[in-house]
Amino acid sequence: MNPISSAGSQDPEANAKKRRSAAAALRYVEPGSVLGVGTGSTVGHFIAVLAAHPGLVHSAVSSSEATTRALRSAGIEVLDLNEVTAIDVYIDGADETTRARHLIKGGGGALTREKILAAAAQRFVCIVDDGKLVSTLGAFPLPIEVIPMARELVARELVARGGRPVWRRECVTDNGNHILDVHGLSITDPCALECALNQIAGVVTVGLFAKRPADVLLVGTATGTETI
Repeated sequence: MNPISSAGSQDPEANAKKRRSAAAALRYVEPGSVLGVGTGSTVGHFIAVLAAHPGLVHSAVSSSEATTRALRSAGIEVLDLNEVTAIDVYIDGADETTRARHLIKGGGGALTREKILAAAAQRFVCIVDDGKLVSTLGAFPLPIEVIPMARELVARELVARGGRPVWRRECVTDNGNHILDVHGLSITDPCALECALNQIAGVVTVGLFAKRPADVLLVGTATGTETI
């Protein structure tokens, strides 16, 4: 998987904000809890925080192969979701978020597994820098994971709905699927759009996290962290 999001930004100020939100997430992690861990550079900062507190988390469920490698490097055992009955808390970033805690995710290509872990979690804590906070979702192109044979079929349906889908050619997801990034959307009703797009034949997952939004949003700023 190759990310398209600004999550890989080398901007020192943005990275400092990401580190603040990642550090703030630690207070939601109970010793011995089952942790779900997302994908992206802000999550990378969170894994570094976990590595600095050895023994706090012994095991976690991962949303991607990249995160699995990072967790194991930090000395944390990675479990299959089928081996646990529930995830106590899921920590992940986002490409865009509103103050209603509705998210666009998938810039890193792990949206399907991320959505599964969010659904399995008792609490979803989203960590972002304040550049990801928007009034209306859609400036960031909406990722949609699709079955490869259905890519053009889904693209035509998206065009009919007013979107401009672009195939992320360099990306094959950990599930072996393709991603369409949909430009030109102004998402005023995220829940309704998530439901509608999920009904298109060939769609695996839509990168809208609105029906199951974040429970807590931690926004790293220049001076600290805002909790929403």
